[in-house]
Amino acid sequence: MRIENKIKYIEKEQIQFLHFPHEDVLKNKKDKHDRCRKLKRAMRLGNLEHLKVKITFADDKGLKKVETTVWGITEKSVLLKQSMIIPLERIISIN
Repeated sequence: MRIENKIKYIEKEQIQFLHFPHEDVLKNKKDKHDRCRKLKRAMRLGNLEHLKVKITFADDKGLKKVETTVWGITEKSVLLKQSMIIPLERIISIN
């Protein structure tokens, strides 16, 4: 079974009800660097063009995907539209 089939698509408003463990889902330093680079690009697209991106992340129940606008990035979190927050270390990919 492909991993894409195990990902649950959710609306951004559901993020506030999720529980996030504290460990990073990415172990490789290069993967972490790529994640930050892609998030910064997504933030620029969101702020300048109001474009949405697809973010794949993991909560305590499994993999999730949300299509949303990235408004900001802090050292530990990604800020989405409507004040939704995803911990940076729980993000797997940004498309």
